[in-house]
Amino acid sequence: MENLFSYGTLQMEKVQMETFGRRLSGKKDTLLRYVLSEVRITDKSVVIKSGTSLHPILRYTGNFSDQVEGIIFEISKKELNQADDYEVDAYKRVRGEFKSGSKAWAYVAAE
Repeated sequence: MENLFSYGTLQMEKVQMETFGRRLSGKKDTLLRYVLSEVRITDKSVVIKSGTSLHPILRYTGNFSDQVEGIIFEISKKELNQADDYEVDAYKRVRGEFKSGSKAWAYVAAE
């Protein structure tokens, strides 16, 4: 199993059902050293799933006081690949550092 941190559209039931075929459950946690920003999405299939073209995106600062709250979901490796397919090129998947000490993947700004 894999841990995946969500701070945005992957928390939406519609996106979960269309991406994974099920509703995810998880636990709240806080990602360290990032701030929340926005990115405009042009991929029509992603906009249809989420219902919006403006999506949240994480930007690394390295500052320990910068934190973003979200949920860590436990998913399968296959579902992690499905999440990769859902995310557009503006994002990359990295291992995050969390307040709880948990290890999880997070989608952050690719640049």
